[in-house]
Amino acid sequence: MKRRILTAVLMLLSICAYSQETKKEKTESKGKAIIQVFGNFHTGFGENKDDRGFEIERSYLGYQYSFGNGFTVQAVMDVGKTDAVNDYHRIAYLKNAFVSWNRGKFTIAGGLIPITQFNLQEKFWGYRYINKSFQDKYKFGNSTDLGISAAYKFTKWLSADAIIVNGEGYKKIQVNDGLLYGVGLTINPVKQLTMRVYGGINEGDNTVKTELYNVATFIGYKMDKFSVAAEYNLMMNSGYVTGRNQYGVSAYSTVKLNKITNLYARYDNLMSNNAWNIDKDEQSIVAGLEVKLHKFVKLAPNFRMSIPKAAGARNVYMGYISCSFGI
Repeated sequence: MKRRILTAVLMLLSICAYSQETKKEKTESKGKAIIQVFGNFHTGFGENKDDRGFEIERSYLGYQYSFGNGFTVQAVMDVGKTDAVNDYHRIAYLKNAFVSWNRGKFTIAGGLIPITQFNLQEKFWGYRYINKSFQDKYKFGNSTDLGISAAYKFTKWLSADAIIVNGEGYKKIQVNDGLLYGVGLTINPVKQLTMRVYGGINEGDNTVKTELYNVATFIGYKMDKFSVAAEYNLMMNSGYVTGRNQYGVSAYSTVKLNKITNLYARYDNLMSNNAWNIDKDEQSIVAGLEVKLHKFVKLAPNFRMSIPKAAGARNVYMGYISCSFGI
């Protein structure tokens, strides 16, 4: 029944969107390849000194094509690490495959689409190849999923978005009845300032007896030479277990030294109620320098520190030289 409702909603949104199309001239069709590779050399210090080596963390390979009149299709493969197999192996997934349509203030997308839960935060952080954004890093949600999304820009300073997806992410395309529903509101009271709040409900599948809730808030200020941002995230009923909540803050900043060099720093603090997740709760810091060797090549030496909250656990210190190249 829910799949029928989802299909009906998608058809209704498509019809409504098509009816709003104005008689504008077609834009020229064009396509572009999507190639991104994230790698690093890393070494630990102290007790972790043996953790060192070169690594290819992730590769994105795909293509995007714009047909004109606001229609765009995109498909991307994600080749990366997984806990399911030996660390020396890599697994390929279909990261996203969707069609989107934009007309003025309205945008709709369907297929294996980007999730709006932390998309804005990840872009504002800007260093995905160095470290995932907070919600992605600590598994508060998935970056893409199968379903539909819609967004509308009411004014220059106010926009809203809604999403309905399976809720299992792009590595598990579920076939059970549970869905994820999310709504977000973004406010730009002035050009440099961005504020956002998002709320989501994930029904899981028919094997669970509770729902998972996500709340994400964000505020960021960006100028030509400087940016600073903070976010607070809450996940209730983590793992679909009633009463198990996780929450945390993330703050990050970038200073642009010149055309090719940036300084950046970030602080994360992951917590759980009643310390049920104490073995994974932590504070973490990453700081470093980014050098743009070329338009498509970035090099970023950085230092990382993890401060576990479990009794007796020792801090972990790591040095990285992260790199990103692609088009």
